[in-house]
Amino acid sequence: MTVKQLSMPELVDACRELGIGNVGLWREPVRSYGLDATAKLVRDAGLTVTTLCRGGFLTAIDPAERAAALADNRRAVDEAATLGTDTLVLVSGGLPAGSKDLRGARERIADALAELGPYAERHGVRLAVEPLHPMFASDRCVVSTLAQALDLAERFPAHQVGVTVDTYHIWWDDTAPAQIARAGAGGRIHTFQLADWTTPLPEGVLNGRGQIGDGAIDMREWQGYVEAAGYTGAIEVELFNDTLWARDGREVLAETARRFVEHTA
Repeated sequence: MTVKQLSMPELVDACRELGIGNVGLWREPVRSYGLDATAKLVRDAGLTVTTLCRGGFLTAIDPAERAAALADNRRAVDEAATLGTDTLVLVSGGLPAGSKDLRGARERIADALAELGPYAERHGVRLAVEPLHPMFASDRCVVSTLAQALDLAERFPAHQVGVTVDTYHIWWDDTAPAQIARAGAGGRIHTFQLADWTTPLPEGVLNGRGQIGDGAIDMREWQGYVEAAGYTGAIEVELFNDTLWARDGREVLAETARRFVEHTA
């Protein structure tokens, strides 16, 4: 998504040219190019798919809507397995229309994980619950902190359900370092993502993730917390930014790779 202006073949070619060996994929562009075609493309290029994003949106109350969400998440698990990644990132979903019941919404997520966790395990895929910044709690994700994400994940085996650690969403939380340690001790850090916090936020706030080094977050500090917790996996950069999307995608990817080297250990 950092360079969504690139087609799938263009993305793969750019990664190969820059020596980038890992790529995190989103379902929408994978579908557009074709699931099997994407799997072959990345495999032939020697790229490792680190994660697939996203599943989730599991807070619906209506039985038909809940059944549809579960079915879509099972498809997402199937897609992840086809692409060769062991991690499906979950954005849990916001409050249903007319509801103000945060606790109830979180319990419905747990109910869904109880069904999806074993299914994912049978396909060699882990579910990674991603907490989003509290500004998204009403419409996108009622899970706002790592503590809340872990309280959900720890009801299930770590090889079924863990968490996503994303600097953009947790940098403000002074309890997050301790929660990263908690996640690491339980083997539940399933992926680690970087994005910077820049202000002012754009209208709609969703596409406000800043390029690494442009904002307020100390990337090395957060990398240190995650590595001290025992995480040795890939580090993803995930930027939603209209200004970056309007630029040449290969230029943005090269810049992002340089910034990554500059701002991480």
